[in-house]
Amino acid sequence: MDQETGNKAEGVESNTQGHGSRTFVNGLRVALSTPGAILLASAAGFGALANDAGMSQFNAIFMMAVFFALPAQVVMMDQLARGGSIIGGALAVALTGVRLVPMMVTIMPWLTGARTALWQRLTAAHFVAITAWFEGMRLLPKLPDSQRMTMFLGIGTGMVTATLIGTVLGFGLAGSVPPAISACLLFLTPIYFFLSLMAAARLTVDWLAIVIGALLGPPLYMLTPGLDLLFTGLIGGSAAYVAGKQYDGFFEDDE
Repeated sequence: MDQETGNKAEGVESNTQGHGSRTFVNGLRVALSTPGAILLASAAGFGALANDAGMSQFNAIFMMAVFFALPAQVVMMDQLARGGSIIGGALAVALTGVRLVPMMVTIMPWLTGARTALWQRLTAAHFVAITAWFEGMRLLPKLPDSQRMTMFLGIGTGMVTATLIGTVLGFGLAGSVPPAISACLLFLTPIYFFLSLMAAARLTVDWLAIVIGALLGPPLYMLTPGLDLLFTGLIGGSAAYVAGKQYDGFFEDDE
């Protein structure tokens, strides 16, 4: 009887591990689709610019692996290319990372659970960037609680790998790629994110946030460089929420 119970327990554990492996692989497949291809091309642009700026290949790869957020790499590279201090660059990178805080707040409840290990939470936190966050918010709600962390770890691992490969390719092709094209490649990720937001928009408040944010972005960039994304999200999102509530309430009163 004890042996039969032990065999059943081993079978359940084996099935759980096998299911977890399939979920992780499914997350990796995201990196083989459009999001991963866009990240690879964007990282190639960064690699080419890093080479042109005189940065070593090791440092370019190290920055991509540690930061995993293209604006942070570009800001740090710009600071170093201008002869700025490491402390000044670190402060600038920290300011660019402020925009990731709302992403962390919204996605971590989908990932944390009673059986979630600390190393998994820390790794998942490192993977939170625009593309990984969007794909996570799109896919995780459709999964059972036990599979969400594994899926996101697969997504993050695949996307980090794509950015590292892209950085190496871009660094090696730097001599044959004009700087203008390298700069354009860096814009693929924000363009993808913007189009994805439009595709996912369903409510009035979603469209209002997109429109208000697009209108506020350029003037706030001129007025508050470095904090423009933070202020655009805070002001635009709040205004869209209030206006959306007023809009919905207006039509509810008419009915």
